[in-house]
Amino acid sequence: MGQIIEKLANQRGHQIVGKFDSKTPYSTENHVQADVAIEFSSPELALQHINCCFKNQIPVVVGTTGWYNEFDQIKQNRIQHNGALFTATNFSLGVNLFFEMGKQLTKIMNGYNYQCVIHEIHHTEKKDAPSGTAITLAENVIKSSSTLNHWELADRLQEFNTHDSQDQNALPIYAERQPNVPGTHILSFESSVDSIKLEHEAKNREGFAIGAIVAAEWLIGKTGVFGMSDLLNFEN
Repeated sequence: MGQIIEKLANQRGHQIVGKFDSKTPYSTENHVQADVAIEFSSPELALQHINCCFKNQIPVVVGTTGWYNEFDQIKQNRIQHNGALFTATNFSLGVNLFFEMGKQLTKIMNGYNYQCVIHEIHHTEKKDAPSGTAITLAENVIKSSSTLNHWELADRLQEFNTHDSQDQNALPIYAERQPNVPGTHILSFESSVDSIKLEHEAKNREGFAIGAIVAAEWLIGKTGVFGMSDLLNFEN
């Protein structure tokens, strides 16, 4: 992701003043002067990078997932340093439109005899399952649903596309890994007679990268915690 972001940022006239990875992570010792930082590394490194950005007064855009169990502490650290954090499980404009459509479709389906299921497919190198995007989709669906109150990672053979779920309040997420898949997410409403599906398929990773760059441009000069709904002016 870093190489794609660098290429597109240069095309938009930005100057890259520092690049960091697992071998040379960003720290207070190798601080650089920057207007904003973009973080796509690993859950472990992300926490270090975010806190270093706060300490050095650099607004930071975070696309790494898998660290949200530490989100409350990160928000406290942000307040302490009056920093700026923009975080999203997916920076693609199309995916965030997909999130909004998912919420609206769920509201329409309330009261009808359909089971909701999420199916996500990613490349085999992806470490977390389900994906952060699938979790965000699930959380949006649950907020819009009259019956669902939690999601659970499902075994496809037992639960995916099965209308007679053991827990009618659970939203099953099936996570599949295949080579060379940037990311596909399917929101399905299943009944015994038909299926209604809403799908987003990423064709490459540029959509994620350009969204992160636009978020970084937007974040400069701000303080607080922000997400794609702020950038795109979606109602929460």
